[in-house]
Amino acid sequence: MRGNVVELAVAVVVGAAFSKIVDAVVKGFINPLVGAIGTQDLDKYRSCLKGPCVIDADGTVTEGVALNWGPVLSATLTFLITAAVVYFLMILPMNKYKERQQAKAGPVEVPKTEIELLTEIRDVLLAQQAEGNRPDGSVPGAGAGLAKQRESSVDIGK
Repeated sequence: MRGNVVELAVAVVVGAAFSKIVDAVVKGFINPLVGAIGTQDLDKYRSCLKGPCVIDADGTVTEGVALNWGPVLSATLTFLITAAVVYFLMILPMNKYKERQQAKAGPVEVPKTEIELLTEIRDVLLAQQAEGNRPDGSVPGAGAGLAKQRESSVDIGK
C-alpha cells in the first residue's frame, strides 16, 4: 500500500510541474500560431451571441452577450497535449516494463479453490467406485494372478 501512495504522490507532483510546461508551450507557441490564422491572439477570440458586442479597451464587454471560446480552446489544447505526453511517455512504457517483468517471472500458478479440490476428490472417488463394480468381479488394483485364481475357482488352501 505504501508503494502505491508514494507512486501516486510522485505522479501528482510530476503532473503539476509538467502541466505548467505544457501550459507555457500552448500559450507561448500554439496560441500565437492559431491566432495567426485569424486576426488576434487565441485568448482573445470571442463570438457575440446577442446583439452587437461592444468591447472596451480593457477587454470587457459593455453591450451584447459575448462567448469567449478562445480560452476554452486553449485549455482543451493544453489538456490534449498533456494527456498525449503522459500516455506515450509514462503509461505505455510502464505497461511494457511490467509485461517484461511478468514474462521473466514465468506463469504464476493459481492455487485451487476448495470447490475445485472437492470436485476432484469426488471425481476420483466416483472413478474408484466405478472400477470396484466390474462385471467380471475382479477387484481393482489386484494382480493378474489373483484374478485368474478367482476365475478358475481354485482354492489355494487345498
